[in-house]
Amino acid sequence: MFLSTGRILAALIALFLLAPAVPASAATAQPDAPNGWSAAWVAAHHHPVPGNDWDGPNWSIPGFTDQSVRQVVRVSAAGSLLRIRLSNRYGDEPLRLTGATVGRPTSGAAVQPGTLRPLTFHHRLSTTLAAGTEATSDPVLLPVRALDALSVTLYFAGPSGPATFHQSGLTTTYRASGDHRFDHRSAAFAGETSQSWYHLSGVDVAGSPRTRGTVVTFGDSHTDGYGSTPGADNRYPDQLAENLVAAGRPLAVVNAGISGNKLLADSPCYGERGVSRFRHDVLGQPGVRAAVVLIGINDIGAGGYPDFGCGASAVVTFGQLVDGHRALIRAARAHGVTVIGATIPPVRHAMGYDTPEKEAVRDELNRWIRTGGEYDAVVDLDRILADPANPDALRPAYDHGDHLHLNDAGATVAAAAVAAQIR
Repeated sequence: MFLSTGRILAALIALFLLAPAVPASAATAQPDAPNGWSAAWVAAHHHPVPGNDWDGPNWSIPGFTDQSVRQVVRVSAAGSLLRIRLSNRYGDEPLRLTGATVGRPTSGAAVQPGTLRPLTFHHRLSTTLAAGTEATSDPVLLPVRALDALSVTLYFAGPSGPATFHQSGLTTTYRASGDHRFDHRSAAFAGETSQSWYHLSGVDVAGSPRTRGTVVTFGDSHTDGYGSTPGADNRYPDQLAENLVAAGRPLAVVNAGISGNKLLADSPCYGERGVSRFRHDVLGQPGVRAAVVLIGINDIGAGGYPDFGCGASAVVTFGQLVDGHRALIRAARAHGVTVIGATIPPVRHAMGYDTPEKEAVRDELNRWIRTGGEYDAVVDLDRILADPANPDALRPAYDHGDHLHLNDAGATVAAAAVAAQIR
Protein backbone atom coordinates (compact mmCIF):
# COMPACT_ATOMS: atom_id res chain seq x y z
CA MET A 1 0.00 0.00 0.00
CA PHE A 2 1.05 3.63 -0.28
CA LEU A 3 2.43 5.72 2.59
CA SER A 4 -0.71 6.58 4.49
CA THR A 5 0.17 7.24 8.09
CA GLY A 6 1.80 10.31 9.52
CA ARG A 7 3.85 8.20 11.93
CA ILE A 8 5.82 6.44 9.20
CA LEU A 9 6.59 9.66 7.36
CA ALA A 10 7.44 11.47 10.58
CA ALA A 11 9.89 8.73 11.52
CA LEU A 12 11.63 9.01 8.17
CA ILE A 13 11.81 12.80 8.42
CA ALA A 14 13.28 12.57 11.90
CA LEU A 15 15.81 10.02 10.71
CA PHE A 16 16.89 12.27 7.85
CA LEU A 17 17.27 15.31 10.10
CA LEU A 18 19.50 13.36 12.45
CA ALA A 19 21.73 11.94 9.71
CA PRO A 20 25.15 13.51 9.15
CA ALA A 21 25.66 15.59 6.00
CA VAL A 22 28.74 13.55 5.07
CA PRO A 23 28.34 9.97 6.32
CA ALA A 24 30.81 7.86 8.22
CA SER A 25 31.92 4.48 6.90
CA ALA A 26 28.76 2.76 8.15
CA ALA A 27 25.33 4.26 7.59
CA THR A 28 22.66 4.83 10.19
CA ALA A 29 20.00 2.12 10.10
CA GLN A 30 16.81 3.09 8.31
CA PRO A 31 13.30 1.71 8.62
CA ASP A 32 11.92 -0.13 5.64
CA ALA A 33 9.72 1.87 3.29
CA PRO A 34 6.07 0.94 2.97
CA ASN A 35 4.91 -1.09 0.00
CA GLY A 36 3.70 0.70 -3.10
CA TRP A 37 6.85 1.34 -5.11
CA SER A 38 6.44 2.42 -8.73
CA ALA A 39 9.20 2.59 -11.31
CA ALA A 40 9.52 6.26 -12.32
CA TRP A 41 12.59 6.06 -14.55
CA VAL A 42 14.20 3.07 -16.25
CA ALA A 43 17.06 2.28 -18.60
CA ALA A 44 17.09 -1.10 -20.35
CA HIS A 45 20.66 -2.38 -20.27
CA HIS A 46 22.86 -4.50 -22.51
CA HIS A 47 26.44 -5.71 -22.87
CA PRO A 48 29.35 -3.25 -22.91
CA VAL A 49 30.31 -2.34 -26.48
CA PRO A 50 32.60 0.21 -28.13
CA GLY A 51 31.16 3.55 -29.20
CA ASN A 52 29.94 4.14 -32.74
CA ASP A 53 29.28 6.92 -35.24
CA TRP A 54 25.63 7.27 -34.16
CA ASP A 55 25.90 7.29 -30.38
CA GLY A 56 29.43 8.61 -29.98
CA PRO A 57 32.09 7.30 -27.58
CA ASN A 58 31.22 5.55 -24.35
CA TRP A 59 33.04 4.28 -21.27
CA SER A 60 31.54 0.81 -21.04
CA ILE A 61 34.60 -1.22 -22.07
CA PRO A 62 37.23 0.30 -19.70
CA GLY A 63 34.77 0.95 -16.88
CA PHE A 64 35.81 3.21 -14.01
CA THR A 65 38.79 3.50 -11.63
CA ASP A 66 38.87 6.23 -8.95
CA GLN A 67 36.14 8.03 -10.87
CA SER A 68 32.75 9.57 -10.14
CA VAL A 69 29.97 9.18 -12.69
CA ARG A 70 27.13 11.71 -12.46
CA GLN A 71 23.92 10.83 -14.32
CA VAL A 72 20.87 13.06 -14.66
CA VAL A 73 17.46 11.46 -15.15
CA ARG A 74 13.86 12.68 -15.14
CA VAL A 75 11.27 10.84 -13.05
CA SER A 76 7.73 10.53 -14.35
CA ALA A 77 5.84 10.24 -11.05
CA ALA A 78 5.71 11.93 -7.66
CA GLY A 79 6.79 10.46 -4.35
CA SER A 80 8.11 11.38 -0.93
CA LEU A 81 10.55 8.47 -0.94
CA LEU A 82 12.83 7.18 -3.66
CA ARG A 83 15.34 4.44 -4.24
CA ILE A 84 17.69 3.61 -7.10
CA ARG A 85 18.45 0.33 -8.80
CA LEU A 86 21.88 -0.67 -10.10
CA SER A 87 22.78 -3.45 -12.51
CA ASN A 88 25.75 -5.70 -13.17
CA ARG A 89 23.68 -8.10 -15.29
CA TYR A 90 26.17 -8.07 -18.14
CA GLY A 91 29.33 -7.86 -16.08
CA ASP A 92 31.78 -10.75 -15.95
CA GLU A 93 33.24 -9.85 -12.55
CA PRO A 94 31.98 -8.38 -9.25
CA LEU A 95 31.10 -4.68 -9.36
CA ARG A 96 32.32 -2.82 -6.28
CA LEU A 97 30.52 0.46 -5.69
CA THR A 98 32.31 2.60 -3.13
CA GLY A 99 29.35 4.90 -2.63
CA ALA A 100 26.57 6.91 -4.23
CA THR A 101 24.48 10.04 -3.72
CA VAL A 102 21.29 11.50 -5.13
CA GLY A 103 20.30 15.16 -5.34
CA ARG A 104 18.45 17.79 -7.32
CA PRO A 105 20.36 19.03 -10.39
CA THR A 106 20.49 22.67 -11.41
CA SER A 107 22.28 22.84 -14.76
CA GLY A 108 24.83 20.55 -16.34
CA ALA A 109 26.58 18.51 -13.66
CA ALA A 110 25.81 20.99 -10.86
CA VAL A 111 23.55 19.94 -7.99
CA GLN A 112 21.45 22.22 -5.82
CA PRO A 113 23.36 22.79 -2.55
CA GLY A 114 21.85 21.04 0.43
CA THR A 115 19.99 18.41 -1.59
CA LEU A 116 22.63 15.69 -1.84
CA ARG A 117 21.65 12.53 0.06
CA PRO A 118 23.85 9.49 0.64
CA LEU A 119 22.49 6.24 -0.75
CA THR A 120 22.88 3.05 1.22
CA PHE A 121 22.47 -0.63 0.39
CA HIS A 122 21.36 -2.84 3.27
CA HIS A 123 22.29 0.14 5.47
CA ARG A 124 25.87 0.30 4.18
CA LEU A 125 27.41 2.98 2.01
CA SER A 126 29.26 0.56 -0.25
CA THR A 127 28.04 -2.57 -1.96
CA THR A 128 29.28 -5.32 -4.25
CA LEU A 129 27.18 -6.74 -7.07
CA ALA A 130 28.17 -10.20 -8.21
CA ALA A 131 28.38 -10.73 -11.96
CA GLY A 132 24.89 -11.07 -13.39
CA THR A 133 23.10 -9.47 -10.43
CA GLU A 134 21.38 -6.22 -9.47
CA ALA A 135 20.98 -4.17 -6.30
CA THR A 136 18.37 -1.78 -4.93
CA SER A 137 19.24 1.03 -2.53
CA ASP A 138 17.52 1.62 0.77
CA PRO A 139 14.74 4.25 0.66
CA VAL A 140 15.83 7.87 0.94
CA LEU A 141 13.68 10.84 1.87
CA LEU A 142 13.83 13.26 -1.06
CA PRO A 143 10.37 14.32 -2.25
CA VAL A 144 9.96 14.63 -6.00
CA ARG A 145 7.18 15.75 -8.31
CA ALA A 146 6.33 14.15 -11.62
CA LEU A 147 8.80 15.33 -14.29
CA ASP A 148 11.42 16.45 -11.74
CA ALA A 149 15.07 15.73 -12.57
CA LEU A 150 17.44 13.86 -10.27
CA SER A 151 21.21 13.64 -10.26
CA VAL A 152 22.74 10.29 -9.24
CA THR A 153 26.49 10.11 -8.62
CA LEU A 154 28.30 6.76 -8.41
CA TYR A 155 31.88 6.53 -7.18
CA PHE A 156 34.12 3.56 -8.00
CA ALA A 157 37.45 3.51 -6.12
CA GLY A 158 38.90 0.41 -7.70
CA PRO A 159 38.59 -0.92 -11.24
CA SER A 160 34.92 -1.55 -11.91
CA GLY A 161 35.43 -3.76 -14.93
CA PRO A 162 33.37 -3.35 -18.10
CA ALA A 163 30.07 -1.62 -17.44
CA THR A 164 26.54 -2.89 -17.90
CA PHE A 165 25.00 0.10 -19.63
CA HIS A 166 22.47 1.70 -21.99
CA GLN A 167 24.25 3.14 -25.00
CA SER A 168 21.75 5.54 -26.58
CA GLY A 169 20.85 7.70 -23.58
CA LEU A 170 20.40 10.99 -25.49
CA THR A 171 21.27 12.68 -22.18
CA THR A 172 24.63 13.94 -20.96
CA THR A 173 26.44 11.85 -18.36
CA TYR A 174 29.47 13.34 -16.59
CA ARG A 175 32.71 11.78 -15.33
CA ALA A 176 35.30 13.17 -12.91
CA SER A 177 38.52 11.82 -11.42
CA GLY A 178 38.30 11.16 -7.68
CA ASP A 179 35.41 11.02 -5.25
CA HIS A 180 32.91 13.80 -5.98
CA ARG A 181 29.76 12.27 -4.55
CA PHE A 182 29.17 15.24 -2.25
CA ASP A 183 30.48 17.92 -4.61
CA HIS A 184 27.53 20.04 -5.73
CA ARG A 185 29.63 22.02 -8.17
CA SER A 186 30.15 21.11 -11.83
CA ALA A 187 33.82 22.09 -12.24
CA ALA A 188 35.27 18.63 -11.59
CA PHE A 189 32.96 17.12 -14.20
CA ALA A 190 33.77 19.62 -16.94
CA GLY A 191 36.23 17.47 -18.86
CA GLU A 192 34.45 14.27 -19.86
CA THR A 193 30.92 13.56 -21.00
CA SER A 194 29.04 10.71 -22.61
CA GLN A 195 25.54 10.11 -23.97
CA SER A 196 25.08 6.75 -22.22
CA TRP A 197 23.85 5.51 -18.84
CA TYR A 198 26.09 3.26 -16.73
CA HIS A 199 24.91 0.69 -14.17
CA LEU A 200 21.93 2.89 -13.20
CA SER A 201 18.88 0.86 -14.23
CA GLY A 202 15.98 2.44 -12.36
CA VAL A 203 14.58 5.04 -9.98
CA ASP A 204 11.48 4.06 -8.00
CA VAL A 205 9.17 6.31 -5.99
CA ALA A 206 6.75 5.69 -3.13
CA GLY A 207 4.75 7.69 -0.64
CA SER A 208 2.31 9.42 -2.98
CA PRO A 209 -1.27 8.16 -2.76
CA ARG A 210 -1.86 9.60 -6.25
CA THR A 211 0.69 7.51 -8.12
CA ARG A 212 -1.17 4.46 -9.38
CA GLY A 213 1.43 2.34 -11.08
CA THR A 214 3.67 2.37 -14.12
CA VAL A 215 3.26 2.12 -17.88
CA VAL A 216 6.32 0.47 -19.46
CA THR A 217 7.05 1.34 -23.09
CA PHE A 218 8.96 -1.47 -24.79
CA GLY A 219 10.73 -1.76 -28.10
CA ASP A 220 13.59 -0.55 -30.25
CA SER A 221 14.85 2.87 -31.39
CA HIS A 222 11.32 4.19 -31.90
CA THR A 223 10.86 3.83 -28.13
CA ASP A 224 14.47 4.60 -27.19
CA GLY A 225 14.04 7.95 -28.92
CA TYR A 226 16.60 7.91 -31.72
CA GLY A 227 15.80 10.93 -33.90
CA SER A 228 14.54 13.11 -31.06
CA THR A 229 16.56 16.10 -29.84
CA PRO A 230 19.30 15.02 -27.39
CA GLY A 231 18.91 16.47 -23.92
CA ALA A 232 15.35 17.64 -24.51
CA ASP A 233 13.33 14.67 -23.15
CA ASN A 234 11.35 14.53 -26.38
CA ARG A 235 11.26 10.78 -26.89
CA TYR A 236 7.71 9.54 -27.34
CA PRO A 237 7.64 7.97 -23.83
CA ASP A 238 8.81 11.30 -22.36
CA GLN A 239 5.99 13.11 -24.10
CA LEU A 240 3.54 10.38 -23.09
CA ALA A 241 4.48 11.04 -19.45
CA GLU A 242 3.93 14.77 -19.98
CA ASN A 243 0.52 14.10 -21.53
CA LEU A 244 -0.59 11.99 -18.58
CA VAL A 245 0.63 14.60 -16.08
CA ALA A 246 -1.18 17.38 -17.96
CA ALA A 247 -4.37 15.30 -17.97
CA GLY A 248 -4.14 14.69 -14.22
CA ARG A 249 -3.62 10.96 -14.70
CA PRO A 250 -1.20 9.80 -11.98
CA LEU A 251 0.63 7.06 -13.88
CA ALA A 252 4.39 6.77 -14.22
CA VAL A 253 5.84 6.10 -17.67
CA VAL A 254 9.22 4.42 -18.15
CA ASN A 255 11.26 3.62 -21.24
CA ALA A 256 12.47 0.05 -21.84
CA GLY A 257 13.51 0.65 -25.44
CA ILE A 258 16.92 -0.31 -26.84
CA SER A 259 17.99 1.08 -30.20
CA GLY A 260 18.60 -1.70 -32.72
CA ASN A 261 16.78 -4.25 -30.57
CA LYS A 262 15.00 -7.17 -32.20
CA LEU A 263 12.05 -9.24 -31.11
CA LEU A 264 13.55 -12.60 -32.09
CA ALA A 265 17.36 -12.36 -32.06
CA ASP A 266 19.99 -11.47 -29.46
CA SER A 267 22.74 -8.98 -30.21
CA PRO A 268 25.82 -8.09 -28.15
CA CYS A 269 25.38 -4.52 -29.45
CA TYR A 270 21.62 -4.14 -29.28
CA GLY A 271 20.54 -6.24 -26.34
CA GLU A 272 18.79 -9.50 -25.66
CA ARG A 273 15.93 -10.43 -27.96
CA GLY A 274 12.62 -8.89 -26.97
CA VAL A 275 10.98 -12.22 -26.18
CA SER A 276 13.75 -12.86 -23.62
CA ARG A 277 14.15 -9.46 -21.99
CA PHE A 278 10.43 -8.64 -21.73
CA ARG A 279 10.08 -10.52 -18.45
CA HIS A 280 12.89 -8.56 -16.78
CA ASP A 281 12.65 -5.16 -18.47
CA VAL A 282 8.85 -4.90 -18.41
CA LEU A 283 7.24 -7.35 -16.02
CA GLY A 284 10.02 -6.91 -13.48
CA GLN A 285 9.37 -3.19 -13.03
CA PRO A 286 7.84 -2.20 -9.67
CA GLY A 287 4.20 -1.19 -10.01
CA VAL A 288 3.85 -2.16 -13.68
CA ARG A 289 0.22 -2.15 -14.80
CA ALA A 290 0.44 -1.69 -18.57
CA ALA A 291 2.95 -2.26 -21.37
CA VAL A 292 3.14 -0.65 -24.81
CA VAL A 293 4.83 -2.92 -27.37
CA LEU A 294 6.42 -1.43 -30.52
CA ILE A 295 8.98 -3.87 -31.91
CA GLY A 296 9.84 -5.88 -35.01
CA ILE A 297 11.16 -3.41 -37.56
CA ASN A 298 14.79 -4.45 -37.04
CA ASP A 299 13.91 -8.13 -37.43
CA ILE A 300 12.29 -7.27 -40.76
CA GLY A 301 14.48 -4.45 -42.04
CA ALA A 302 17.86 -5.92 -41.15
CA GLY A 303 16.92 -9.41 -42.31
CA GLY A 304 19.59 -10.78 -44.62
CA TYR A 305 22.25 -8.25 -43.62
CA PRO A 306 25.69 -9.92 -43.37
CA ASP A 307 26.57 -7.53 -40.54
CA PHE A 308 23.89 -5.68 -38.57
CA GLY A 309 26.21 -3.95 -36.11
CA CYS A 310 27.46 -7.05 -34.32
CA GLY A 311 26.84 -9.92 -36.68
CA ALA A 312 24.64 -11.31 -39.40
CA SER A 313 20.88 -10.82 -39.27
CA ALA A 314 18.60 -13.67 -40.32
CA VAL A 315 15.55 -13.25 -42.52
CA VAL A 316 12.34 -13.62 -40.49
CA THR A 317 8.83 -14.56 -41.51
CA PHE A 318 5.45 -13.14 -40.61
CA GLY A 319 4.64 -16.30 -38.67
CA GLN A 320 7.78 -16.05 -36.56
CA LEU A 321 7.02 -12.44 -35.70
CA VAL A 322 3.45 -13.28 -34.68
CA ASP A 323 4.75 -16.08 -32.46
CA GLY A 324 7.07 -13.57 -30.79
CA HIS A 325 4.32 -11.03 -30.21
CA ARG A 326 2.06 -13.75 -28.82
CA ALA A 327 4.78 -14.73 -26.36
CA LEU A 328 4.84 -11.15 -25.05
CA ILE A 329 1.04 -11.04 -24.80
CA ARG A 330 0.90 -14.33 -22.87
CA ALA A 331 3.62 -13.22 -20.46
CA ALA A 332 1.89 -9.89 -19.78
CA ARG A 333 -1.50 -11.50 -19.21
CA ALA A 334 0.01 -14.06 -16.85
CA HIS A 335 1.21 -11.15 -14.71
CA GLY A 336 -2.08 -9.24 -14.89
CA VAL A 337 -0.53 -6.52 -17.05
CA THR A 338 -2.54 -4.81 -19.79
CA VAL A 339 -0.64 -5.03 -23.09
CA ILE A 340 -1.07 -2.48 -25.89
CA GLY A 341 0.27 -3.24 -29.35
CA ALA A 342 1.54 -0.59 -31.75
CA THR A 343 1.81 -1.06 -35.50
CA ILE A 344 5.21 -0.41 -37.07
CA PRO A 345 5.52 3.03 -38.70
CA PRO A 346 6.23 3.39 -42.44
CA VAL A 347 9.76 2.88 -43.78
CA ARG A 348 9.59 3.80 -47.49
CA HIS A 349 12.99 5.06 -48.71
CA ALA A 350 14.75 3.93 -45.50
CA MET A 351 18.10 2.55 -46.62
CA GLY A 352 18.15 -1.24 -46.54
CA TYR A 353 14.77 -1.49 -44.83
CA ASP A 354 12.63 -0.74 -47.88
CA THR A 355 12.32 -3.69 -50.25
CA PRO A 356 9.11 -5.23 -51.61
CA GLU A 357 9.70 -8.43 -49.65
CA LYS A 358 10.32 -6.64 -46.35
CA GLU A 359 7.42 -4.27 -46.89
CA ALA A 360 5.11 -7.24 -47.43
CA VAL A 361 6.10 -8.68 -44.04
CA ARG A 362 5.67 -5.31 -42.31
CA ASP A 363 2.22 -4.88 -43.86
CA GLU A 364 1.17 -8.39 -42.87
CA LEU A 365 2.38 -7.97 -39.28
CA ASN A 366 0.66 -4.59 -38.98
CA ARG A 367 -2.58 -6.07 -40.29
CA TRP A 368 -2.41 -8.79 -37.64
CA ILE A 369 -1.69 -6.28 -34.83
CA ARG A 370 -4.46 -4.00 -36.10
CA THR A 371 -7.22 -6.59 -36.65
CA GLY A 372 -6.15 -9.78 -34.88
CA GLY A 373 -7.80 -8.87 -31.60
CA GLU A 374 -5.01 -10.35 -29.49
CA TYR A 375 -3.66 -7.17 -27.92
CA ASP A 376 -5.83 -5.50 -25.28
CA ALA A 377 -5.69 -2.28 -27.31
CA VAL A 378 -3.95 -1.10 -30.46
CA VAL A 379 -2.19 2.14 -31.43
CA ASP A 380 -2.08 2.32 -35.22
CA LEU A 381 1.13 4.29 -35.65
CA ASP A 382 1.49 2.98 -39.20
CA ARG A 383 -1.55 4.96 -40.32
CA ILE A 384 -1.25 7.87 -37.89
CA LEU A 385 2.32 8.72 -38.96
CA ALA A 386 1.96 7.98 -42.68
CA ASP A 387 2.21 10.52 -45.47
CA PRO A 388 -1.33 10.85 -46.90
CA ALA A 389 0.16 11.18 -50.38
CA ASN A 390 2.34 8.08 -49.91
CA PRO A 391 1.00 5.84 -47.12
CA ASP A 392 4.07 3.59 -47.12
CA ALA A 393 6.27 6.56 -46.14
CA LEU A 394 6.48 8.72 -43.04
CA ARG A 395 4.80 12.10 -43.26
CA PRO A 396 7.71 14.49 -44.02
CA ALA A 397 6.88 16.64 -40.98
CA TYR A 398 7.51 13.61 -38.73
CA ASP A 399 10.64 12.26 -40.46
CA HIS A 400 13.98 12.59 -38.66
CA GLY A 401 15.62 12.54 -42.08
CA ASP A 402 16.46 8.87 -42.57
CA HIS A 403 12.84 7.94 -43.45
CA LEU A 404 12.84 5.47 -40.55
CA HIS A 405 12.98 7.39 -37.26
CA LEU A 406 10.68 10.03 -35.82
CA ASN A 407 11.68 13.59 -35.06
CA ASP A 408 10.27 15.50 -32.09
CA ALA A 409 7.03 16.28 -33.93
CA GLY A 410 6.52 12.65 -34.86
CA ALA A 411 7.14 11.61 -31.26
CA THR A 412 4.51 14.14 -30.15
CA VAL A 413 1.91 12.53 -32.41
CA ALA A 414 2.89 9.02 -31.31
CA ALA A 415 2.66 9.99 -27.63
CA ALA A 416 -0.82 11.45 -28.05
CA ALA A 417 -2.00 8.32 -29.84
CA VAL A 418 -0.64 6.04 -27.11
CA ALA A 419 -2.12 8.21 -24.34
CA ALA A 420 -5.56 7.80 -25.89
CA GLN A 421 -5.33 4.01 -25.45
CA ILE A 422 -4.22 3.98 -21.81
CA ARG A 423 -7.19 3.38 -19.55
